[in-house]
Amino acid sequence: MTITLTEALHASPWEGQPTPATAEAWIARAEEVASILALDAVERDRAGAVPHPEVRLLKDSRLTVLLGPESHGGGGQSWTTALRVIRSVSAGDASIGQLLGYHLLWAWAARLVGTDAQIAAVEELYTRENLFFGGAVNPRDNDLAIEDRGDTLVYNGTKSFTTGARVSDLLVLEGALPTGEHVFAIVPTAQAGIGFPGDWDNLGQRLSESGGATISGVEVDWSAAAGFVDKEFRPLVYNTLNVPLVQQIFTAIYLGIAEGALATAAGYTRSTTRAWPYTTDPKGTAVEEAYILEAYGDLRSRLWAAQALADAADAELSALLHAPRESVSAAARGRLAVRIAASKQVAISAALDTANRVFEVTGARATSNAVGLDIFWRNIRTHSLHDPVAYKRREVGEYELLGRLPEPSWYT
Repeated sequence: MTITLTEALHASPWEGQPTPATAEAWIARAEEVASILALDAVERDRAGAVPHPEVRLLKDSRLTVLLGPESHGGGGQSWTTALRVIRSVSAGDASIGQLLGYHLLWAWAARLVGTDAQIAAVEELYTRENLFFGGAVNPRDNDLAIEDRGDTLVYNGTKSFTTGARVSDLLVLEGALPTGEHVFAIVPTAQAGIGFPGDWDNLGQRLSESGGATISGVEVDWSAAAGFVDKEFRPLVYNTLNVPLVQQIFTAIYLGIAEGALATAAGYTRSTTRAWPYTTDPKGTAVEEAYILEAYGDLRSRLWAAQALADAADAELSALLHAPRESVSAAARGRLAVRIAASKQVAISAALDTANRVFEVTGARATSNAVGLDIFWRNIRTHSLHDPVAYKRREVGEYELLGRLPEPSWYT
């Protein structure tokens, strides 16, 4: 599409269209969203406004409900499709790809840890009303403190990293009781006890709304404590798939950034980059330059390889996420975590290299702020620091040398 975000919000290009019915149609819809976002991604990134219009675009496109039950108007799609959609949107604007990825993660949270009744209620609510999720779950901060008042739980505390929370309709809270037991709950974001200081001011992913949140006296019925029955949690290995899932969402974002950087650079090289005349083998155009052709060939080949590994890991992850929850074993979960660790580190390497080297094949003029190629490097450099990639390499190394599977943690 060649319409702007403002035009899309004034008259939705999907008005009157049916919800996509196939994986291919959902991916095509995501590519339409990406093309709208890409037109002014740099300008919006620099303006740094709260991305309410971008979230509305995601809702209008219905990408927000692609995992929701078809019976409630959702897409009924698998995570294989969802991860490809996140990758596609991230190619147009990685901040908005991150918002979508986290939304889909938290939309699946009830299925990860909830009871059957909670899953049914949450999925009907968010799908029918097309509600947007954020999360206040950063494990590097202290847990929110939870007070048990008999029939209710009360959450208090702060979180420094809450992607999407400020633009959300529903917020996932995680905290700990005095016993140390962790409790997840989904609450309406718009309430007096939830506030946002608006302190997200980072190098990249500037529109991901990943700043802090304050939680003060937020009361939740015990019946909404995810996975608890009579105040007792019944754990499953399936509950621990949240971290492999979020790590593979990261991989999708990184591959999207790399794809966006490569496509943007290629367009600039074709239209604007000039051949170098001071050589014994001058060419008429930049696209005939041997070093430029070699670089694009190398970057594309490495990106294809990273995408192929991610596709395989996506399929393995999706198979477990859509399996009967009681059937997921610790060994299967561990093997999946290793594959995802490999996928993530390869994606980071490919994306960092691509976002850096595109300047070599576009030329000095491409460093102009008007071109905006810096957005890709800033985005991948920022988000790839989420957790040290060295530990992902170590996990794969321990598996290769020692046959050791990663133990579930907040980051594995």
